[in-house]
Amino acid sequence: MAASFQDDAALSQRQRAILTAIVEQYVQSGEPVASQGLAAANGLSSATIRNVMAELVDAGYLEQPHTSAGRVPTARAFRLHVEQLRGGNRIAPAMLAAQSRSTIEARLQGMSGEAFLERTSQVLAGLSRGVGVAMATLQRNDPMEHVHFQRLATRRVLAVVVTRSGMVRDRVLTLEQDLQGKDLEAAARYLNEQFRGWTVEAIRAEIARRAATERDAYQRMRAAAEELWTATVKDAAPAHTVFVEGVSNLLAESVDRGRLREMLAALEAKERVMTLLHAYLGVEHARAIASDSVRVVFDMEAHAPEMQGLVLVAAPALSAGAQMGAVGVIGPQRMDYEATINAVQYVAQLFAETQQPM
Repeated sequence: MAASFQDDAALSQRQRAILTAIVEQYVQSGEPVASQGLAAANGLSSATIRNVMAELVDAGYLEQPHTSAGRVPTARAFRLHVEQLRGGNRIAPAMLAAQSRSTIEARLQGMSGEAFLERTSQVLAGLSRGVGVAMATLQRNDPMEHVHFQRLATRRVLAVVVTRSGMVRDRVLTLEQDLQGKDLEAAARYLNEQFRGWTVEAIRAEIARRAATERDAYQRMRAAAEELWTATVKDAAPAHTVFVEGVSNLLAESVDRGRLREMLAALEAKERVMTLLHAYLGVEHARAIASDSVRVVFDMEAHAPEMQGLVLVAAPALSAGAQMGAVGVIGPQRMDYEATINAVQYVAQLFAETQQPM
C-alpha cells in the first residue's frame, strides 16, 4: 500500500517533479497522462513513474478517469501547481508574454472606468479558455453627474445613474406607489439640479433630512424623489454592474452535459457571478490579497454548487487604494494558470494606472 500524505510538504522532490510534469502535460493535451510519456522526459523508468503515480493517487493528487490507463490531476494538484508558480517567480505582470501584453494594451487603449471593465471581460475571454468577468462598483464617494428615470409599467421604473468617474448604473425598481412620467421627470430634475456633484451617500442623507424637516408645495415631488433614490441605492453594499463574456468557451471542455447547462445558466445569471466576485474579492478581502493582487479560488461550489469543477482567477480593480470593481476569468481546472494569472494581474495593473483618482 502506497503511503498517504497529510500535507503538501510531505511530497518528495521526485514526486513534486513528476506531479508538475503531469499537470503541465494535462493542461496542454487535455488527455489522461500515462507513465510511458513521462519516463523518457524525466530520465526514469516506466515502472518508477507508475509507482510514483500510484503514491500520488493515494495522496489525492491524481485520479483515474473511467478505465483509462492514464491519470489526471485533482483540484489539490492544481492548487499545489499554483503555489509552485507563485514561489518560482513565474507570476508577475512582466512575465506575461509580449504578444498577450500587446493585445491587452491595444484593446484597452484610451479606456477608463466602467468602459475599461466592460472591455476587460471580452479581452480576458479571448486570451483564456474560460469566461472573462468584470465587476464595476458604484462607489459611495463617487460624485453623481446625472440621474434618469423611465416608467416601464405600473410601479416599475428604470433608474440610470451616471457618476463623474464614468460609471453607469442601471436598475429596474419596483415601487410602493405608481408614478407617472411627469412625476419621474420632476424627480430626476430635482435630483440633477439639487445634487449634481454630490456623492451617493451624501445625497441619501440630505434627502432623508429634507423629507423629515420640510413640508411645502413640493412635498409630493420630494417624496417621489426620495422613494426613487432610496430604491436606486438601497443596498448596504455599493451597487454593482457585472460584465460576462466568453461563456461559449466552456463548450469546448468535455464535461457532463447536464452540469454544463447548470454552469452556463449560473454564468448567464450575472447576479450569481457578482455574488461570487464579491464573496472572494469584496472590500473586506482587498487588503488581504493586495500583495498577490490575484486570487485563485478552487472551491466556488461553496457559494454556488453548479460551479463545481470551475476555478476563479480574479483581482481587485483598484484606484488610489480604493476598490472600484474586479476583473477575472472563470474557467475549467484544466487551464494555463501561469498565463491566466499574469493576464489578470496585468489588466488589474493597467486599470490602476489609467483610472483617475476621485
